[in-house]
Amino acid sequence: MTIAETLLTDFDIEIANTRRTLERITEDLKDYRPHEKSMPMGRLAMHCATIPLFGYYIVEDDSMDLASPKRPHADLTFQSRDECLAQLDACAAKCRAALAAASDEHLQQVWPFTWGQQVLSNETRLRTYRSMFFNHMIHHVAQLGVYLRQNNLPVPALYGPSADEQWSPR
Repeated sequence: MTIAETLLTDFDIEIANTRRTLERITEDLKDYRPHEKSMPMGRLAMHCATIPLFGYYIVEDDSMDLASPKRPHADLTFQSRDECLAQLDACAAKCRAALAAASDEHLQQVWPFTWGQQVLSNETRLRTYRSMFFNHMIHHVAQLGVYLRQNNLPVPALYGPSADEQWSPR
């Protein structure tokens, strides 16, 4: 099994978990935030929907410098749940296709991630993809789970049962 094939198995699971969480976001709560320092729910939902673009950039680009980005930032304005899900589908399809085409050698190349002169990461694409994309997405999807709970919306069973639904392995 190639590195990409292994990552795609995890990718499909995490995108499905993200989708199941985003499907529960309601338009009337787009401005909800549990704390003044927290991101509003709608913006956080759009961030989760577009994070796969970062995975795509890790696979496709030679590096990334946040101080002078070569690519535009994703629009995080929440319009509707349907638009959010459409963004997830589009971004995930782009990332999945790039990953499926990536060789083991390509994924083992170092991918510099900087903010000007500050090195944020200088690991392989594989390591950066797993830590900066997968873990980043999982972290924010979990945050959305807290937002859902605080608004009495059902929390999906992602890695085990939640108080709202049973879990079964797929």
